[in-house]
Amino acid sequence: QVQLVESGGGLAQPGGSLRLSCAASGFTFGRYAMSWARQAPGKGLEWVSNIASDGTGPHYADSVRGRFTISRDNAENTLYLQMNSLKPEDTALYYCVKGHWADGSRGQGTQVTVSS
Repeated sequence: QVQLVESGGGLAQPGGSLRLSCAASGFTFGRYAMSWARQAPGKGLEWVSNIASDGTGPHYADSVRGRFTISRDNAENTLYLQMNSLKPEDTALYYCVKGHWADGSRGQGTQVTVSS
């Protein structure tokens, strides 16, 4: 079955960086578009970024464009999210999602907290 395991979250200071990883298994990773989504405390799930199966055409939410970079390594079945210039409003549980962010399978999430 589909397994997505996120890692790399933690506590960062405003202006800092984190790199999230998502190890995928149970499906042919290289055939699927992938997404990152996040959920802040008390809020709904929010799309962050997505990338095509071959790594082309990444798209970003306005709130993260220019600061976050999505990438993937199909040989290693891994999805990444490089997060720079972090802001307190980036604090959330970050999910790796197979396919569309709103209804695809997702992992357990990794917590990102941005605070001084």
